[in-house]
Amino acid sequence: MLKAGDKAPDFDLIADSGEKISLKDYKGRKVVLYFYPKDMTSGCTVEACDFRDNIKKIEKKNAVVIGVSPDGTKSHVKFKDKYELPFTLLSDESKKMLEDYRVWQEKSMYGRKYMGVVRTTFIIDEKGKIEKIFEKVKVDGHVEEILSSL
Repeated sequence: MLKAGDKAPDFDLIADSGEKISLKDYKGRKVVLYFYPKDMTSGCTVEACDFRDNIKKIEKKNAVVIGVSPDGTKSHVKFKDKYELPFTLLSDESKKMLEDYRVWQEKSMYGRKYMGVVRTTFIIDEKGKIEKIFEKVKVDGHVEEILSSL
């Protein structure tokens, strides 16, 4: 299990922009790295729009927001365009990053077990260390929690 103080696992993923992004690209800035299950679903849309609506406050704290899900880049582009999301979305179709951050886990719905993304947010400091982890995130009020922790 990852914990505060650990070095954040690096990654190399394709962003919605088509460029390859890695954690080291953000040295010197805090990273709000949030993992979500699926583009265009109700909870994920509310969470993304909440980050969108508070992006200026987050940026004032020298932080960037990066969203990660197993959806492909085409899905991310549609999601980003539809909701005018002003931050990077990374596609982890291989689920390597999801596994590195321990957010790809067994879930259960209506008695059915399946593998999926557990909604989790990491605050990573300017040197690439995990500062805080929010596990099993509840969407309502989450961005306020993030802002008070930055």
